[in-house]
Amino acid sequence: MERDVSAESTHKSRYLYVFLDEGGNLNFSATGSRYFTFSAVSKERPFTIEPVLLNLKYDLVELGLNVEYFHASEDRQAVRNQVFAAVMNNPDNLRIDSIIVEKRKTGPALQPAEHFYPRILGQLLKYILNGRHVEDYDEIIVITDSLPVSSKRKSFEKGIKQTLSQMLPADKRYRVLHHASKSSMGLQIADYCNWAIYRKWESGDPRSYELIRGAVRSEFDIFETGTRLYY
Repeated sequence: MERDVSAESTHKSRYLYVFLDEGGNLNFSATGSRYFTFSAVSKERPFTIEPVLLNLKYDLVELGLNVEYFHASEDRQAVRNQVFAAVMNNPDNLRIDSIIVEKRKTGPALQPAEHFYPRILGQLLKYILNGRHVEDYDEIIVITDSLPVSSKRKSFEKGIKQTLSQMLPADKRYRVLHHASKSSMGLQIADYCNWAIYRKWESGDPRSYELIRGAVRSEFDIFETGTRLYY
């Protein structure tokens, strides 16, 4: 008797990748940045944007530029425009979520990194996970830029793991990885997107933001209704 293959499970593993980037600094005083931003680019494979950006990199090298990897704050505007165009023309089901912190509205108890990162990262991840059917994924993989082992890295990881363990079903797998941004197109895209959002808020310059607006799913000013200023 022939086996009825149509009745068998055709489950294909699915993985949700979340690439994180931050903008601003943790100097909570008038000499620090006004805003702090966390942005996440989430997507799943296949990553069709990678070969496009790799080709762009070598196109630029052949034009005489020394491009090792893409980094928004250091790249020329002409390069930025081409990277943004490549990203938006090959969206990979890409979605961008960002959380904005007006730092002078941040109470003293929240300012230390060990409190700030878990709270703010937690809020950002909630937006991402609430907008996805997490039950459809075999694993959630969160990737950040490489950080030296420090209290900041521990706080960063704590914020991610706390939120994932609270929001995901008990049997849902997740990992937090730290990769050098030079090695990861996903992190380079997150850097570009976060830079555009940060520039819009910190400098009032929306030019780059307008190039990615169509992929921005959430952009939450966490203290928007706050009125108390701490410095």
